[in-house]
Amino acid sequence: MNRDLYIDFAKGLATISIIFIHTAFWSGQFYIPTEVRVFSLVFDVALFYALSGITSGSNIEKTLYRLLKLQITYMIFVTFLFFMDYFFKVFGLAFFSPEWLHQFYSTFGSKYTAIDISAQPQWQNLGNWYLHQYTNADTFPVVMGSFWYLKVYFIITVFGVLILKFFPKHIHWFIAICGILTLLFNIFPWYYPSGQVGYVAFYLAVFLIANTMRGKKIPGKLIPVLYGLVACALVWMFWHYGSDIFYRINKNKFPPKIPYIIWTLFSLVTLFVLYNRLKVTKDNLITHIGKNAIFFYFAQGISSSLVYFLVIPLKEKMAWWLLMIFIYIINIILAYIIAEGLKKVDNSGWKILEYLRKKTAS
Repeated sequence: MNRDLYIDFAKGLATISIIFIHTAFWSGQFYIPTEVRVFSLVFDVALFYALSGITSGSNIEKTLYRLLKLQITYMIFVTFLFFMDYFFKVFGLAFFSPEWLHQFYSTFGSKYTAIDISAQPQWQNLGNWYLHQYTNADTFPVVMGSFWYLKVYFIITVFGVLILKFFPKHIHWFIAICGILTLLFNIFPWYYPSGQVGYVAFYLAVFLIANTMRGKKIPGKLIPVLYGLVACALVWMFWHYGSDIFYRINKNKFPPKIPYIIWTLFSLVTLFVLYNRLKVTKDNLITHIGKNAIFFYFAQGISSSLVYFLVIPLKEKMAWWLLMIFIYIINIILAYIIAEGLKKVDNSGWKILEYLRKKTAS
């Protein structure tokens, strides 16, 4: 069966969009207008859950094996990240003053306040990362700020494959249950559960809806109706919540509430409209990024942290829009270079594990 390059192309575009979001919402907090930062959320992480739903099947063994490989790749990456963070602090003390370093770390905002820089590695952080408790990576804060997606992805994929395997004729019922739960959590926010339950209710619905679209094509006559419904939902949102809800979209993302859900509808409808309609026949840079999306997702967390070094000295010397374009391009270039390096790190990690397996087996 030939690989659907549209899926890779869509993943690539979604990854590039995530890089822009993290350019705007992290280092961009110092110079990019709020309106631009909010508009960056139009094509957001919901696309990844939809694309995962389209490509997922009911084979439990294959899915669990894929998740296990992803977990090992993730553990190799965070081990590499742990030592990068540690060595930056050690060598940073040699090249920068403690005052500058404390100022650098404090620029990450209230979540990343100035730290007590120590030469002792915090091994408990590495253990927490292995178990998906995303304690701060002080030098690379965007990495752990991005990883909430990965935990939810694991949960949704497991639930999704179980539903596809054991309840293939009742997927619509599970979509309805997820929709009702999401609605109830929003109507009665005091019952909104902590942890990942609220995320799963919405994103599992996206996953399952996308799976029902697998191999199908939205009829042309239905396209204006879908976009019309999206427009009506947006009009209702501004009427019901007021115009200032526009500036609070990001606050409604964690966990996803109705304003953010409505905000994602345009991108999801566009993804489904173009599915089996837009033909991508040749590999290109975007499909390459899509095929290696997980490495680029890891890499953009590092690159989006590194661009802080450029933003801080340049933000007073350039127009905001020019600086935004410059930083975004630099961020993509850095993410590409780092992703290619991470693929080599991952390959080396697997070779080490295979070597240890052979040694312990003999």
